[in-house]
Amino acid sequence: MNNDWFFEKFALIADAPGAVDRMRELVLQLACTGQLIRGEIGQWKEVALGDVIELISGQHLLAHEHNEEQRGIPYLTGPSDFGEKHPEPTRWTEHPKVIAEPGDILITVKGSGVGKTNVLVGQKTAIGRQLMAIRTNSAVSDFLLILLKRAATQLQDAKTGIAIPGIGRREILGLKIPLPPLAEQKRIVAKVEELMGLCDELEARQQERELRKSVLVRSSLSRFSESPTRENLGYLFHNSYDIPPSELRKSILTLAVQGKLVPQDPNDEPAAELIDRLELERESLATELGVRLPKKVLPINDDSNPHALPETWRWSRIGQLALVIDYGTSQKANNDTLGVPVYRMGNIVGGRLIADGLKYVDPSIDDLPSLFLKTDDILFNRTNSYELVGKAGIFTGPDNVATFASYLIRIRLPSNFLLSSFFNIAMNAPYFRRTQIEPEVVQQCGQANFNGTKLASTIVPVPPLAEQHRIVAKVDQLMALVDELERQQAASREKASNLLDAIVHNMTSSA
Repeated sequence: MNNDWFFEKFALIADAPGAVDRMRELVLQLACTGQLIRGEIGQWKEVALGDVIELISGQHLLAHEHNEEQRGIPYLTGPSDFGEKHPEPTRWTEHPKVIAEPGDILITVKGSGVGKTNVLVGQKTAIGRQLMAIRTNSAVSDFLLILLKRAATQLQDAKTGIAIPGIGRREILGLKIPLPPLAEQKRIVAKVEELMGLCDELEARQQERELRKSVLVRSSLSRFSESPTRENLGYLFHNSYDIPPSELRKSILTLAVQGKLVPQDPNDEPAAELIDRLELERESLATELGVRLPKKVLPINDDSNPHALPETWRWSRIGQLALVIDYGTSQKANNDTLGVPVYRMGNIVGGRLIADGLKYVDPSIDDLPSLFLKTDDILFNRTNSYELVGKAGIFTGPDNVATFASYLIRIRLPSNFLLSSFFNIAMNAPYFRRTQIEPEVVQQCGQANFNGTKLASTIVPVPPLAEQHRIVAKVDQLMALVDELERQQAASREKASNLLDAIVHNMTSSA
């Protein structure tokens, strides 16, 4: 394997997840199977590790026997003292019990770090009972280190015990290893060091590329946010760098609720007039629908507004706009598909309701028909983990065919005044979670909760009705582009990952 081949192949698979780590694994695998350099594979032999090493077991020191003032020699207690290649001591001792020599391979034998290795350099060092020192007597130490790195998983699998699982001397001494002649061991070590250096260089290049990309991403998002025009849209969907789809979605939602996604039309009825008309007709609409309006909420204090709005927009509380804010059914659901489908918190995904994994309730329960969902009802997740409580999705199915569970809250808006799709966007926008949900979440026993009273008091922006329609259309258009971008990125990563697998298979199957 020459350096040109290494760079050429890596260029093809650089976008594969964990590409550099896989290349490092490949180098070690080829080194341990005689495929890294030309050699006499027939002269290799399998031996027990104990045939070529001396194994020194560490011993524990009591608290008064070690110090942090660098008195005496270093004292290592476990993998917490390990660096990338060499130990980094934090304790010292004037009363050593077991001493490792420079050049010894240190291996962890207890705890979650079983099998981790470091090479001791510099000076004699005391070691605790979590460590053993491997001292070679008829093999190249650096070659054994390569073999031990490859055997780390095997040693992890061999550990026993419940409180502090570990391995003993028998597992290490009995480990079977392939051993080439000494001269070949040295050539393999030199080649591994060379290729690992290339891996380090490739990783540095990747990190530099990611840094440059992150700067471009921030700049592109900022430019589009400041001026969300058709011309600047190209900065988001660019061929030379990928903006994470999650960041794109957040930016689109943020611009949508700030009034920056589509231009305002002076001919639109201002939101203030829209809200005044709604206030006059809300009670009659509720009576007509046979529903009870939410309890009145306090008016908005201008100081509490999350951000500036266009002149024709207004802030309002959800409780001032909604015709219905209610909890779902607490009836136990089952798998009988002849029943009524029940939407649960897991059905809210990415601002949408999905019909996967539905449960069902009997159509004759007392909660029906009042808890039947209507088209454009918004469902809000009031109980979940802290990260997921507060997510919302809109029901797009037909009326009176499905219901919802008690840990969801339904919001129904008057469709001739307000577009539910816009307010679903607002409730999924970053500002809503940051300023309306997180400050009021209550956490108990690992669950986060946000009740209907608090939801009624949350603040949402209200654009003119015509602009609500324009915003939803633009968000749908941009989100479709993001979905396609996400598919392309996934396909690119999968292609690179498959190519990496093929390269690894090709190299490891040809002896």
